[in-house]
This record gives sequence, C-alpha cells and structure tokens, in this order.
Amino acid sequence: MTDVRHRTIDIQGQSIFYREAGDPAAPTVVLLHGFPTSSAMFRNLIPELAADYHVLAPDHLGFGQSAMPPVDEFDYSFEKLTEITLDLLDVLGIDRFALYIQDYGAPIGLRIAARNPERVSALITQSGNAYLEGFTPFWEVLFAHANDRATHEPEVRKLLEPDATKWQYTHGVPADRLALISPDTWTLDQAYLERPGNKEIQLQLFADYKLNLDGYPGFQKYFAEHRPPTLIAWGEHDEIFGPDGARAYLRDLPDAELHLLDAGHFALETHGPEIAGLIRDFLGRVLR
Repeated sequence: MTDVRHRTIDIQGQSIFYREAGDPAAPTVVLLHGFPTSSAMFRNLIPELAADYHVLAPDHLGFGQSAMPPVDEFDYSFEKLTEITLDLLDVLGIDRFALYIQDYGAPIGLRIAARNPERVSALITQSGNAYLEGFTPFWEVLFAHANDRATHEPEVRKLLEPDATKWQYTHGVPADRLALISPDTWTLDQAYLERPGNKEIQLQLFADYKLNLDGYPGFQKYFAEHRPPTLIAWGEHDEIFGPDGARAYLRDLPDAELHLLDAGHFALETHGPEIAGLIRDFLGRVLR
C-alpha cells in the first residue's frame, strides 16, 4: 500500500493530477504544495507516510501535471484554486483529513480549514504562512506588483527565471547539506514554468497573492476558536517566509508543536527523514 499511484480526474471541467498512496480506509493526509513546484515536492514524503495513512497530493491548476488553461480562459486566483481543491476532496469522498500546507498551499488549505473546521483533523505547516510576521523583504516587490502590475512586472518576471528557481531551493541551506538537494528539483520546476502561457499564470497568481492577507484574521480566528492539533516544521533560514511566521502561530495555538530546522524554504529536500519522523510521531498521537 506504500506504492504511489498517479491519477487524473475531471474537476470543474479541468484535468487535475494527484498522487495517492496508502489504505483509503486509514486516516487521510492531504499534502498541498507551493510555488513554483508541484506534488513532486512530496515524492519522498508520501511513501514515508503511506504505511499508516491514506495520502493525497494534488497538483494545483496551472502547476505540474494538472491542466493549465490560459489566463484569458480561467480566473486564476487563490479563491478558485481553493474551490477546485475542495471539489476534488468532495468528489473523492474525503470527508475528514489532516492538512500539510507549504507556501501557496497555506492560503488554499487554510481557506478550506476555516470554512470546514469539522473536516480537518490536524494541521502541519512547513513555511505555510498565516501571519504578517512571516513576510520578509522578498515580498516587497511582489506587493508593489500587486498594486501596480505594469510598473513592476519586469522585475517580478525575474522570479520566474532559472537562477531564481534554483535559489528557492538553495538559500538558507547549510553548506554541508547542499549536496542533499537534487538538481532535478529546480530543473523540473523550471521546465513547467517554461511551458507557453505558464509564466502569465504565475504573474496572475503573484498579483492575487496579496488578497490572501484579507483572510488572515479569519484563519487566526479559526486557530483560536477550534484549536486544531498543529505541527510547525519550518526552515529557520527561510528568506521567503521567515521563522517569525512560524513563531506567530503560537499566539493563537499555544499547544502547537514548533520545530525550527536548519534549513531554507524547501526543508523537505534537506530534512525529509526528520520531518517525516516528526509527522509520524505527531499524527500517531493526535489521531489516535
């Protein structure tokens, strides 16, 4: 049951790709990836969890192996990506699940959780931001772009180039761990970005990201009122979502388990076995 199956399904008229492993009768864990990657970021984690859990990891629309309709044919927003993810879970009959959120997966997963608290058994956040404290100077140009796309788009487009994609994987990583990161990671992500029309999709989502901040008070209210069991496994040297964003969770979730790792933004690449162990221990206790 630890074998990973690769599937596609029609959701709202769009082909959505997802990875699945484990016994469907076991508790479900849904893994939501970030930018600029896909469910491939969970390729090593899924088998680590599948012996005890039913694991699902979709590619967001416009990412990985999922469909990528042009921006003039689909309204790319985090609200729409949330709708598709929730519809996917409903079509697959997944009524209750733990959520692993990373980067873009956070505003998607936390919308789902805040609106359906009874369905979420636990949260695992790995650079999945929900507080203003998490934003670093990296975001200054992106928020400026959201306010004035024409002026700032040339600079923001640089974030879609090969050097920037590689940097997302290598920044903040100790020198003795750099060799653990496979070059396949940024090479695959860049290949997806280079598909005709994909950079326009990413620019649209860049512009929409600032609207997620309007949801932060609701996310934080959900934390405080429902107290979902929460594991925080965060790269302490992440220069995209800084460690203050991890610590901020404790304000509303004082019982959350916080682990700051000697890692950057894609901590699974350098600390995969450690994070898998933390998740197995955490879920084994809170889902018992």
